[in-house]
Amino acid sequence: MVSIQDKIVLITGASSGIGAACAQAFASSGAKLLLVARRKERLEQLAAELKQKFSCQLHLLPLDVRDRAGVESALSALPAPWLGVDVLINNAGLSRGLDKLHEGSIQDWEEMIDTNVKGLLYITRQIVPGMVSRGKGHVVNLGSIAGHQTYPGGNVYCASKAAVRAISEGLKQDLLGTPVRVTSVDPGMVETEFSEVRFHGDTERAKNVYKGLTPLTPEDIADVVFFCVTRPANVNISEVLLVPTDQATATLVHRQLYSN
Repeated sequence: MVSIQDKIVLITGASSGIGAACAQAFASSGAKLLLVARRKERLEQLAAELKQKFSCQLHLLPLDVRDRAGVESALSALPAPWLGVDVLINNAGLSRGLDKLHEGSIQDWEEMIDTNVKGLLYITRQIVPGMVSRGKGHVVNLGSIAGHQTYPGGNVYCASKAAVRAISEGLKQDLLGTPVRVTSVDPGMVETEFSEVRFHGDTERAKNVYKGLTPLTPEDIADVVFFCVTRPANVNISEVLLVPTDQATATLVHRQLYSN
């Protein structure tokens, strides 16, 4: 296992869910964390928890990855000790709605595409040149089972995650001949704020997504990300598709009805 001690790890979407779990996993192993998220208060709260628990070094970037000018400005103005990013975890992403394509909200489409695809590209474009010039680095893109299989109502979200998968493959090809590694981690059902965001804050509808089954947790995903990043330098885990035991495909799940 390669040590992550004192390595600089940049995590987008770090204020909750998989991003926050990744921050915990890497902080516990001595990494220095560059945490990016829109919600400044949540970011500061997480930072305080991580400092208290692990005494780790942190630098916070309250930032919306959809804002190209903001991304370029923030990342180009990083203090010198934080410029050499060793690991980039492109985790920021979301789903909006579950409508048929011909009934969908264009605003929802734009939010998904701007975050899941363009935001990932903006961050990657800023960070990867430094990895190439330093001769080291690892990019981990958080994809989804939705990038492998579409499902009813998933149209644009599935397309955005298929794009993430294609970008990961293309980036790996572009970086061939350099030591920089690229991994796509593609989860199935994970219980986070994902469904609540998808349904615009409808908590009850969000809970029904996971009813009767045991979904993955953010910590499950963070564990896999950490494993991929800490393999020996000659090993690149290109793609990991992980699902709960209760899930076989994007649409085929086993739900057990429990009675009290």
